[in-house]
Amino acid sequence: MLKQISAVILFASATLAANAQQNNEAKITALINKMTLEEKVGQMAQITVDVIGGGRPFKLNAEKLKEAIVTYKLGSVLNTSDNRALTATAWNEVVTQIQNEAKNTSNKIPVIYGLDDIHGVTYLAGATFFPQEIGQGATFNRQLVHNGGVITGYESRAAGIPWSFSPVLDLGVNPLWPRLWETYGEDPYLVGELGKAFVTGVQGNLGKENAAVSLKHFLAYSDPKSGKDRTNAWIPEHYLREYHFPAFREAVKAGARTVMVNSAMINGVPTHINKYLLTDVLKKEFGFTGFVVSDWSDIENIAKRDHIAKDNKEAVMLAINAGIDMSMIPYNYKAFCSDLIALVKEGKVSQSRIDDAVRRILRVKFELDLFNNPVTYLKDYPKFGNADFEKAAYNTAAESITLLKNTNNILPLSKNAKILVTGPNANSMRTLNGGWSYSWQGEKTEEFAQQYNTILEAMQKEFGASNISFEQGVAYKMNKKYFEDSVVNMDAVTNAAANADYVLLCLGENSYTEKPGDLNDLNLSDNQLMLANAVIKTGKKIILVLNEGRPRIISKIEPGMAAIVHTYLPGNFGGDALADILSGDVNPSGKLPITYPRYVNALTNYIHKPSDATANPQGAYDYSADFNPQYQFGYGFSYTNFNYSNLQVNKNSFKSNETITVSVDVKNTGTRSGKETVLVYVSDLIASLAPDVKRLRGFDKIELAPGETKKVSFTIPVKQLAFINLNNKQQLEAGDFKITIGNLSSTITLTDSINW
Repeated sequence: MLKQISAVILFASATLAANAQQNNEAKITALINKMTLEEKVGQMAQITVDVIGGGRPFKLNAEKLKEAIVTYKLGSVLNTSDNRALTATAWNEVVTQIQNEAKNTSNKIPVIYGLDDIHGVTYLAGATFFPQEIGQGATFNRQLVHNGGVITGYESRAAGIPWSFSPVLDLGVNPLWPRLWETYGEDPYLVGELGKAFVTGVQGNLGKENAAVSLKHFLAYSDPKSGKDRTNAWIPEHYLREYHFPAFREAVKAGARTVMVNSAMINGVPTHINKYLLTDVLKKEFGFTGFVVSDWSDIENIAKRDHIAKDNKEAVMLAINAGIDMSMIPYNYKAFCSDLIALVKEGKVSQSRIDDAVRRILRVKFELDLFNNPVTYLKDYPKFGNADFEKAAYNTAAESITLLKNTNNILPLSKNAKILVTGPNANSMRTLNGGWSYSWQGEKTEEFAQQYNTILEAMQKEFGASNISFEQGVAYKMNKKYFEDSVVNMDAVTNAAANADYVLLCLGENSYTEKPGDLNDLNLSDNQLMLANAVIKTGKKIILVLNEGRPRIISKIEPGMAAIVHTYLPGNFGGDALADILSGDVNPSGKLPITYPRYVNALTNYIHKPSDATANPQGAYDYSADFNPQYQFGYGFSYTNFNYSNLQVNKNSFKSNETITVSVDVKNTGTRSGKETVLVYVSDLIASLAPDVKRLRGFDKIELAPGETKKVSFTIPVKQLAFINLNNKQQLEAGDFKITIGNLSSTITLTDSINW
């Protein structure tokens, strides 16, 4: 009976949703039929808020606001002013003024306001900041990521902002890339699963506590050949489809309403003019019904940077015809509007293309109910920044932190231990949060995050101030480039170490993002390596704490470390979570969502071909290759031990239309409760296109008490084991596949081949 009732409710809900959608489409059609060309083009334009206001405190300029919204009929505004977070009350006032001006337009179409919500609502003072996505990936916990999405959507609407420029679904495959930490990791399945969790969390049913997401950055932005931001990627289509398509496809299926475009190029073609990807793949093949927004100034860059268009007008033509629906201009909106109007009148951009773009934009505005409720207000969101939200951020930080080395179980430490805390990341909220924190590069974090604990402050709180000493040793030059640092009395560090039982060495990176975060050397800075070597020479037991957005090379100092703990960019509660892990109050459970390289010229990911890791064959020549990262994807210790046994597969052979069911027993054989991420890998042993050595096909996170055993089961449709062939089709071939969980494996056989 309960199942029947649930089915009736689901059917009724689906019917109501379908009716509402049909009703919206009718309204959209009627509205489009009334709109002038100028109004339609205005809907396709997005400006930064600095165009219509300024000053501190920020104020809108009435004349500039009227010109943008009423005269040019612009449909969207983004960003914060003066690169600085505002309070929710201030955001309410700003958005209200903009929407009031929109009511003075002929068709009273509301503006859609968007902000970057990279690990919480970036530009909102008092917002709940979670670990950056790379840390969320390390949790391997869908529910935590979903919860973070729910809170982000809620707090965004408390500020009156209905549109969130997140999540990033790029693959974190290139350690050089300065936005690697904005990704959930390097694996397509992991990124897709966590991306879906976040999307459904933020968007919900697009009610008043939800925001529309923007998937970023379609497509393959994260793997430029140079490793530098906004540079060209060389990736054949079958690799794009194999690795870069899946996460975006899954998020579109989950209902994502907007997509932001890769700022760079793929195979020499700016993605903003790639009609095949934007229209044929995203809109037609994936069935995406929302709208596509450009990234910052990227249509202009087609002419200015890429030298493909002769001028801005031609760049606009190429981008709009390719499938861009809204242009993030962000300043020179008058040129965009006049150019696009002229292009339509000249027949170079069709009226149908304009109408399609406007329909998609209006659809999202209707879905968000902006026509009836253009602004939401803080007073209606009493949970904003509350203790439960902060606990959720703490929990995510605690599950993200990854124990990479623990010689002789040196950790956890006694709370009576004498500990010297040192390093440039030891006493900084800026480094804990990283970029996109209260400001673009995160450099204003200290101004907004004083109520939270740095690593040093959290250690003093956890272990007692009298047990903690501090000598910085190396300091970042906070007003210079992110990688600049200087030595601060190295002798004081070594002298203080003499009185300590342990040294907590906090190294890594200062905050950065995008182009300013480019780098030429993955090694830690010379000064940080000097500090590490100085404390190694003291003979003290050293716990290395890594606080960094991408993996900086530590192979030269790793042997001198008794323990290594990776915090990634854990957010405002990262210091507290780290201290609780070091004391043993929390058992670490994070796993690496990326491959941590050992050398600067050995950056192979865990997904690689057999030839990338072959042993030396017999013969006259040495053709060996190696795959020897510092730490592999999925690596991470606990303070307890887990034993895997009884791997079972529902049968030995399968047809292509069947589903594999695999299970394993996991037992906590230690003395502490702990959480374990169970990873399922599948290897195609022989294929007509060189197979990957192994691929993640399932994961789950469980908690076990001491002595407890749980059976963990996974279902894997056989078709998921297909690969993309050179004709860009999915191909599944008969043969043997190995399933691996922990130290156990089983081989199955596929009996038929298909191609689709």
